[in-house]
Amino acid sequence: MSDELGLVFGALADPTRRLMVERLLRDGSTSVPSLSADLPISRQAVAKHLSLLDQAGLVERIPGPGREVRYQLRASALQPATSWLESAQSAWADRLDRLRRAVEPTAGADRW
Repeated sequence: MSDELGLVFGALADPTRRLMVERLLRDGSTSVPSLSADLPISRQAVAKHLSLLDQAGLVERIPGPGREVRYQLRASALQPATSWLESAQSAWADRLDRLRRAVEPTAGADRW
């Protein structure tokens, strides 16, 4: 079984891929030629980045006009990562709260 969260976080670790995801969030769909016109990388590099986003389950190919292939974000693709982050954030907050209670003076103690 593959590490789905690892694939998602790995795909999003790259700033170019994050820019592509932001573009898809803004525009809904895009193509390799459109992205390569906006980014300082070759069409081959854009296609490779999109392939990694696809392998991570973040984007999907959709038919475009003529032979053009377009990409769009998959619905709920970030849900597993979002759930994991929310769980980790909650656990982190609980630990910090316990630490705060352990090091702060008890309620009602005299303060100078």
